[in-house]
Amino acid sequence: MGISFTVLSSGSTGNATIVRGGGTTLMIDAGLSARRIEELLAMRELRGEEIDGILVTHEHSDHVKGLGAVARKFNLPIYANSNTWSAIEKGIGNIEEHNRHILETGQYKDFGDMRVESFAISHDAAEPVGYNFYEGREKLSVATDLGYVSDKVRAAISDADVLVLEANHDIEMLRMGRYPWNTKRRILGDMGHLSNDAAGAALSEILTGRTKRTYLAHLSRDHNMIELARMSVRGAMEDRGCFYKDSEFRLCDTYYDRPTPWDTVSES
Repeated sequence: MGISFTVLSSGSTGNATIVRGGGTTLMIDAGLSARRIEELLAMRELRGEEIDGILVTHEHSDHVKGLGAVARKFNLPIYANSNTWSAIEKGIGNIEEHNRHILETGQYKDFGDMRVESFAISHDAAEPVGYNFYEGREKLSVATDLGYVSDKVRAAISDADVLVLEANHDIEMLRMGRYPWNTKRRILGDMGHLSNDAAGAALSEILTGRTKRTYLAHLSRDHNMIELARMSVRGAMEDRGCFYKDSEFRLCDTYYDRPTPWDTVSES
């Protein structure tokens, strides 16, 4: 069957992604209201009853706002590491014991023919993670909400066929923006969010020719724009000698208010 996915919503107003593979449909995060998540699912001809489980990256509200409600409504198992479970328990309400699953950082779990592996990232949360998805020779990597791309993250996401990577902000827009300095310093720090330039620099180091598409995710509505992110990431890559034709590699958009089209990882 292969892996397919759609980013339902991406940004500070809420995050959720659907990944299908191995006869299983998984959601990464549920950072919007249950009602809104159902609306986004319907836009991609999906129903909550078709989801088999929810993977949690970390406890911030834009990633878990609807987690408890969605899990209870559709009787879904939730997978997170121990520290993230401790951080989300009070906020998501009662979850039946049979739906509480621990997937420690660095561990993997097989869902049918699809393997899911978590990896550590740098963010101001209890124990934030990204996820890799494997089926056969296909690999999809999802890494957002990270202050920088460490050597370990670089190793984890290298050779992905498709990558979902944060490009949160334009540094100058953030510096000139309305946020208090403490907030700006947090975002710019090693436990904050990845800038357009940092995303481009990371891509220039990890692309080997196997990665055909990268989705730029978690764009700030105040300090970034879709076109600017695409242009800045591409420019940062080219500044480091990393040139690709559109036929070889594409930068793709994500949105805060609508899902991306379904994408198949094996698609060239």
